Amino acid sequence: MKLRTRLAVSFLTVTVVPMLLICMAILGLNSYQSNLIRKTYGLTNQTNLLSGNSMQVFNRLTEASQDKIRETMENDPGLFEDMEYLEELNETMLTKYAYTIVRKGDELIYVGNTKAGETEFYDQLPEYGSGGADIEGGIYLDGDSQHLLKQMDFVFPDGAEGSLFLVSKVDEVIPEVKSMLREMIISGILILCFTGMALTTWVYRSIWRPLGRLQEATKNIRDGNLDFTLEVENQDEIGRLCQDFEEMRLRLKESAEEKIQYDKENKELISNISHDLKTPITAIKGYVEGIMDGVASSPEKLDKYIRTIYNKANDMDRLIDELTFYSKIDTNKIPYTFSKINVAEYFGDCVEEVGLDMEARGIELGYFNYVDQDVEVIADAEQMKRVINNIISNSEKYMDKKKQIINIRIRDVGDFIQVGIEDNGKGIAARDLPNIFDRFYRTDSSRNSSKGGSGIGLSIVKKIIEDHGGRIWATSKEGIGTEVHFVLRKYQEVIQDE
Repeated sequence: MKLRTRLAVSFLTVTVVPMLLICMAILGLNSYQSNLIRKTYGLTNQTNLLSGNSMQVFNRLTEASQDKIRETMENDPGLFEDMEYLEELNETMLTKYAYTIVRKGDELIYVGNTKAGETEFYDQLPEYGSGGADIEGGIYLDGDSQHLLKQMDFVFPDGAEGSLFLVSKVDEVIPEVKSMLREMIISGILILCFTGMALTTWVYRSIWRPLGRLQEATKNIRDGNLDFTLEVENQDEIGRLCQDFEEMRLRLKESAEEKIQYDKENKELISNISHDLKTPITAIKGYVEGIMDGVASSPEKLDKYIRTIYNKANDMDRLIDELTFYSKIDTNKIPYTFSKINVAEYFGDCVEEVGLDMEARGIELGYFNYVDQDVEVIADAEQMKRVINNIISNSEKYMDKKKQIINIRIRDVGDFIQVGIEDNGKGIAARDLPNIFDRFYRTDSSRNSSKGGSGIGLSIVKKIIEDHGGRIWATSKEGIGTEVHFVLRKYQEVIQDE
């Protein structure tokens, strides 16, 4: 549910729902109290307490007594001079919130009003005969107090004219009505409290609780804690905000982990480069000291020392060049110069160039080209040479046989040319094979000076091949050897229709 919908529902909950519930409570209480009044006062007609007509209520309260009084007037009018009877009759009327007044001639012989100071309307009492025969209604007298007056005329036994008045003070409220009003107020308060609590609970669960979780998540991120989960329960605006926040947390966590890994790799690279630079430097120092001390006494030995120093210097240069190239990979600033390259000629030249060095190292190099002479690719010649050198250099480190062989095969595979560089080294375990192109990954965690390497050679190869739009992978069998394959798309001229 959207936030605007919730606000609309909240408005209806605060306004319409309490009004409906209060109306229902009023109708229910009115019905209940009306029935209670009927039973209590013996009424035959339904009394509407909500009509606002209090005279209707007081009129019906004394209706049942009027018939009895009329019957007494007809059968024994002399009782209305009996004070004991009049007191008893008045007591009955008082229970119905009325009192009696008896007049004989022009004299009031009995006044049942128990409250003093309410005689202002006695001189306004109607004359004998003005009430007529209709005793269902009454006369409304308005002074300091409001009274409903019912007049019943009769004749005393001595022939004197008599009138009995039933007086109800209509500005008073009967207990049942008071109880109903009290219950209405209590019901209204309870309804408002219940509605407010229900709305508060709903708003808390749907708005404040997610905001509280979001605030707690913000504090966690502020404190550097990214190892938590912000659960999203709803799909409203706040829910989407929490979802975006959770995605942000995951990205921050990934960035933090990548930074940690990057720092770790940098430290490992520095350690590897330091180790691999120290090895040739130590060798160079040793041979230079030998020359200085006159150990290289013959021209042949001197020439050997100088060649060794030259080769170690080349190793150092290659390591520095590799480190420089690694920094360019991280900043995506590899200087490519793409051009059309004839596959047969280019790889033939590469094999001829590396063949001399491999021959000096005692490694047999085989070259097999299965592509046509006119096949071309778009590539950077210098970077492709780096690929071949890095793969061959990696193969040399893990040669473990007396006769060391490296074969280079070029094949035509449809739209691509496939290059395979195979060695007869010790091979790579199947569990390590998918990871050999990862940065700093080593199949053998223990390093030694004979193998050396920075651990980034094959990752550089993968980066260059992928930047050329190609793909690289390896196959291997332990104890037999490893073959690294990569493919490059062939160059094809687009022939336009005339």
